[in-house]
Amino acid sequence: MTKDVLARLDSDQRALREMVAALAAERFAPHARKWDSGRTPLPAAERRRLAELGLLGITIPEKYGGEGRPLLDALIVLEELAKSSPVAAWPVFEACTGPARVIELFGTEEQKARLLPPIAAGEKTLAVSISEPDAGSAATDMTTRGRIDGDEIVLDGVKRWCSGAGHSECYLVYVRLDDRPGAKGIGAVVVEGDTPGLTFGPQERLMGFRGICSADIVLTGARVPLDNLIVPAGGFSKLFTAFSIERLGNATMSLAVGQSALDRAARHVAEREQFGRRIADFQLVQGAIADMVMRVEAARLLIYAAASDAGRAAPSPLAASIAKCTANEMAKVVSDLSIQLHGGYGYSEEYEVERLHRDAHGWSLAGGTPNVQRVRIASEYLGLRFDQRAGRTA
Repeated sequence: MTKDVLARLDSDQRALREMVAALAAERFAPHARKWDSGRTPLPAAERRRLAELGLLGITIPEKYGGEGRPLLDALIVLEELAKSSPVAAWPVFEACTGPARVIELFGTEEQKARLLPPIAAGEKTLAVSISEPDAGSAATDMTTRGRIDGDEIVLDGVKRWCSGAGHSECYLVYVRLDDRPGAKGIGAVVVEGDTPGLTFGPQERLMGFRGICSADIVLTGARVPLDNLIVPAGGFSKLFTAFSIERLGNATMSLAVGQSALDRAARHVAEREQFGRRIADFQLVQGAIADMVMRVEAARLLIYAAASDAGRAAPSPLAASIAKCTANEMAKVVSDLSIQLHGGYGYSEEYEVERLHRDAHGWSLAGGTPNVQRVRIASEYLGLRFDQRAGRTA
């Protein structure tokens, strides 16, 4: 972060950033490589530590056990944690920019009072499950069903790519609640991890995101209380409000990748010598560093602008998609340049730059790919809706 950008933060935000950076350097950075190689989730004790510091509930309203702070504050926390380890940042991502915000925005007073305090306290994590084997970017093609039976909802189907599956205590599962096509019949329900009829597939062995569990969720006649229905049928379209928050969280995780890759490259080129000179003295190296700085700072400014305009609410869909697409592509380019500047060291696990590059591709795929974001950007900018199936505008 440049001094100019840092100066735009108020004194509370600067103090928050310094506190979290120190915490991350002391508690999480030393374990990052081990958690990645062992695909190890964040230990429960460390999650509780985050909660004790108020970091899991930083955006959750005070009446539900949180801090009630603006979205930008959560993104500051997220970046500092993720620069040390995405595993450490993941609970904050889920609580402050992920499915917990859906409950805050759309849940009833009873649901918020019941579900949000345990998340802020670090007692439970809430994962989100949208994708299915045949419904990825085309999420509205989902076929997992929820049938209301008295005071219960009966769930049947298979969900895919659920981050946190098999490890989280609760899941916000998107299902089809009636026979209307597309988004009209889709809603969301909270499912406890120990619900009979809920099982998990084997853990995926992903290129990146190691330590952030991912698996299929299989629902076979799983029954949950009707009181756990957060979004009824027909409410899927309004969830784009929550998706915009999640996209800024995703963009910030990419920002952390890019900033960490830049920081590591800057240290290396200042210390490493070849041909009797620091490699920072070569103009091609200077050009690469300059490109990295420009891309990282451009992504940060877009993220900060979108979050600042949002305050405690959601950013505009256009601003969120621009920030996500820019940050996702920045992280891939900057982490690749960092590998090149490290030379053979960049290809070694010991230097962790290759981990950053692997994670960069994961954040680009999650939460709507750059191509999906480009469609969204064009749609918002032109004021048109595009039907991808028919190739028409509406």
